[in-house]
Amino acid sequence: MRKTACLFILAMVVLPASAQSWTIAHTYTLGGEGRWDYVVPDPAHQRLFIARTDRLMVVSEDGKLLGEVKGINGAHGTGVDDAAGRGYATSGNDASVVMFDAKTYQTLGRIPAAEDADAVAFDPVTERVFTLNGDAHSSTVIDARQGKLITNIPLGGKPEYGVSAGDGKVYANLTDIAEVVEIDARAAKVVRRWSTAPCKAPVSMAIDTAHHRLFSGCRSGVMAVSDYDTGKVVTTLPIGSGVDGAGYDPGSGDAFASAADGTLTVIHEDSPDSYRVVQTIKTPVGSRNMGLDPTTHRVFVVCAKFGPAPGGRGRPPVLPGTFALMVIERK
Repeated sequence: MRKTACLFILAMVVLPASAQSWTIAHTYTLGGEGRWDYVVPDPAHQRLFIARTDRLMVVSEDGKLLGEVKGINGAHGTGVDDAAGRGYATSGNDASVVMFDAKTYQTLGRIPAAEDADAVAFDPVTERVFTLNGDAHSSTVIDARQGKLITNIPLGGKPEYGVSAGDGKVYANLTDIAEVVEIDARAAKVVRRWSTAPCKAPVSMAIDTAHHRLFSGCRSGVMAVSDYDTGKVVTTLPIGSGVDGAGYDPGSGDAFASAADGTLTVIHEDSPDSYRVVQTIKTPVGSRNMGLDPTTHRVFVVCAKFGPAPGGRGRPPVLPGTFALMVIERK
């Protein structure tokens, strides 16, 4: 792919006391029509699933288009069960989940979910898929091996992103009431919840399973760090405006928050209770979604150029051919 789009942003601000800095190492033009949403890495195969309105783009970490999962009506989240060789993508506009073959990208079935099916968390312990359904205030639970609906869990608020802790627990942000909920994956029910205050509108989420910490990117301009053993917020740190992505790299001890204002904030974990902002990478305005591969220690942020909004209102259109993938690495 051509390394051309979004090259107008290679400026960085590095704060003192950062042992290593992150830099935009590559930019690959992917093109294609439509807007985008979550960027979901599949570390086992060093590829990315990128939601693009009516399909998933499957892209290698070096910017090659491997294929597409088609027939999605409002693409948002993706979960991958590598052991079974299957993927699950939310089709938000028709409240369903598209199950697909993770090798051929062909559709294997469609499973009912709920209104505004958005992010996906796959729990490997129970082999269950959890969709986070915004407007329905629920999570749809799917048997990943059977490809069948198990139940819908009421969450008591509007969920955004969520993660599996790999121990049979799933965590999700409730953006409208500023809470984190803990779901027992096997029992398929909420067992705990806690406030993210002073963070408001938590959306993106990442996890440090070694130290039992959650990172919630909040639209109020902070990242809230929670101890999920005690169910309490440890601290908050400043991030950009319009956050929609988060990640944590256990290899470097760095957490990330990507925001629509054109910033990727890097926060270092000095200890499980001590954190600091060490770097702010300038990205194009609108680059709010990211993914992180903890095996290659690469961060992936997508971007595009935009035309004027119709009538000066609403979302501006994506200019054809400008959608691109930025690969961010440590020096």
